Amino acid sequence: MLDETKMQTPSLQSKEHADLLDAIDALRSQGISHYVQLPQLIVCGDQSSGKSSVLEAVAGIAFPRKDNLCTRFATEVVLRRDTVENVSVAIVPGADRSEEEKVKLASFKMPTINMENFPSIVDAAADAMGVTSESRSFSQDILRVEKSGPEQPHLTLVDLPGVVHAETGQQSSDIPSMVTTLVQSYMDNTRSVILAVVSAKNDYANQIVTTYARKADPQGGRTLGIITKPDELHPGSDSEREFLKLAANEGFHFRLGWHVLRNRGFNNKDCSTEQRDHLENDFFSNGVWRSLPVSSLGISSLRPRLSGVLKDQIIAELPSLLTEVDTGIQQCNQTLVKLGDARGTLQEQKLYLIRISQNFTSLVRSAVDGVYSASFFDDGPSDHGTDARLRAKVQDSLLRFASDMRCKGYAKHIVDSNQKILPLRVPPRVKRSTFMQSVKDLMRNSRGRELPGTFNPLIIGDLFFQQAKPWKGLVDRYSDDILKAVQNCLELVMSHATDSATSNALRREVIDPAMASYADKLRTKTAEILRPHESGHAVTYNHYFSDTVQKARRAHLSKARVSQINQFFGRQPADSSLINQDFYAGNLSASINQPNEVDLEDFGCSEAIDCMMAYYKVAMKVFVDNFASLCIEQCLLNVLSDTFSPESVIKLDDAAITRIAAETDASNAERKRTMTRLKTLESGLDTLNRLHRHSQQVSASTSEEPKAPQVDSSPFDFLKFGEAPRLDDEELPVIQTEGDSGDVETDRNTRFPTSSPSKKKKRGKSRV
Repeated sequence: MLDETKMQTPSLQSKEHADLLDAIDALRSQGISHYVQLPQLIVCGDQSSGKSSVLEAVAGIAFPRKDNLCTRFATEVVLRRDTVENVSVAIVPGADRSEEEKVKLASFKMPTINMENFPSIVDAAADAMGVTSESRSFSQDILRVEKSGPEQPHLTLVDLPGVVHAETGQQSSDIPSMVTTLVQSYMDNTRSVILAVVSAKNDYANQIVTTYARKADPQGGRTLGIITKPDELHPGSDSEREFLKLAANEGFHFRLGWHVLRNRGFNNKDCSTEQRDHLENDFFSNGVWRSLPVSSLGISSLRPRLSGVLKDQIIAELPSLLTEVDTGIQQCNQTLVKLGDARGTLQEQKLYLIRISQNFTSLVRSAVDGVYSASFFDDGPSDHGTDARLRAKVQDSLLRFASDMRCKGYAKHIVDSNQKILPLRVPPRVKRSTFMQSVKDLMRNSRGRELPGTFNPLIIGDLFFQQAKPWKGLVDRYSDDILKAVQNCLELVMSHATDSATSNALRREVIDPAMASYADKLRTKTAEILRPHESGHAVTYNHYFSDTVQKARRAHLSKARVSQINQFFGRQPADSSLINQDFYAGNLSASINQPNEVDLEDFGCSEAIDCMMAYYKVAMKVFVDNFASLCIEQCLLNVLSDTFSPESVIKLDDAAITRIAAETDASNAERKRTMTRLKTLESGLDTLNRLHRHSQQVSASTSEEPKAPQVDSSPFDFLKFGEAPRLDDEELPVIQTEGDSGDVETDRNTRFPTSSPSKKKKRGKSRV
């Protein structure tokens, strides 16, 4: 028989190791697992895979083996080494339970202290939870079984219902999907180590637990496979060879490898634990299984192996667990700040609103000023961070408005007559010669007493009003965009400053009316600054107007001179070569001084167009600045911080204060839930900090001790264990067989004793 106590190395079963597991179990019993995921070993497998036998062998507890039924809750098995044997059973209520239900479940007493009748305890727990075989739901409650004794390892396991492939006569059709949902929820916990139990009686490819494990753990980094019922395989068969390869981590690779157990069979289901272990040792001492390392065979090596895996998982996950708990505490504190203190009286409600308004005003002022130092603005380029940074949003909108006014603000884009017109351009392009014809028609219809070659000054206004028609559409669109940005920012500030119920009431009673008022004032002001550009007559005293008109005249004159010079020398307009010929300066001067426009009407039309375009530039620049300063700044941004200020709270009547700040049943319940969560997390954080310091000491003290070996990829290369070194000879179990005279026989070429009793040479004790 294998000596179990020698297989459990001191580094895996030390007091420090027990303290690590006890700390995690304490966190779980405090209820912290309802809020953060804890490191754990979860036992998963198909129905009839031998999962219950594995648990029974590990824990020494007779788990239920009803293949046609399944439990509707998880079972947590806590094993601890102690000088005194003790067993206790309790129910850990789920987070969805009411306080009354939690008290009732916490008072659960097991109907018997005889663990041989453990199935009856499970049935009693199911009745207490309200989940029976006729039930169509699964419970979030956990049955917690604690067992201690001198032979127990330091280990904690979570047993999950067996995965069901199809309904039976005693199970409803929705049971398979509910079991799958429960099992996958535990597997998806990245801090869970998955113990995937597969039966050698069936092709492992057909056992869905491996598929679920690979889906939840694609790299196989936190999965340990367990093969059961190897004695059901025919020696020398293809199935035996396939499962041998699987056990050697070749068929389905897991970083933690595989382990093989021989379960109790139907014929020996009532045998004792010692008899069961003896049968298992005899089985693995013969046949192909001898090629595998001892560390991957039998229950005596599985217990310390699981303990080591769980210990390593706890130590590895501690930093991220600390971070997650600390983040949860911060979120709870933020929620409690939003909810505020309990407020049953009018004075408490008013005080609550004043506190909110101070925070609201400060954040809005920072958003308007573009000072983003508060944590509220920390989300950066996300939707929250972008919408919260109001000044940046407004600046971007106004820059785009100015660009659109320059590029799309005119009704027609007037280009030189020799340019090609491209279709489907916005705004549409029109040649100057074509536009001049429409101006001629306008001048003829509005002609007064002006002299030939001149034009009625009102023509400039008429042309400008037609050209500036797109301004109203642009200013309305950007006004709506900025109003929407302001609304989004205020909603974010309210959500940050208070709870959802108060935020909704504030929006209804204060924010929405204020925004409607701001929108009316903004539209009134935009209509006011737009009115001079829609009707009346053009007025400007900006010298930029005359400068622009003179610049246009010089451009026309320069263009005419170039044309006259080219004509004088007989050159084409596109010819850019140097002129190298004799000419008479007087003739050139006479050619240049010829009148540019023989037709006085054309001259007047051209002058009118130049004046209109110069006035358009001046008016557009003024309008863009007025929209930004007089409309957006004065009518909206400058008054935004007064939307919900302490002064506005004081002016509210009592009825409005009650409508806004009176606490609802939902917010009261949320405060209680948040305070419970905060208390649990803070208690857990203290435990985790002590555990983290303790784990560092454990790591330092065990850094030179051998870890539990892991399975290598080849059954014939078992001396290479990667990170898990091979046990020294002093740590290997002593295996003895006795002949007629009590002598010990061993075979040093195998790792288990030979079955032949014929050799009687006295050799004393031999190590495998």
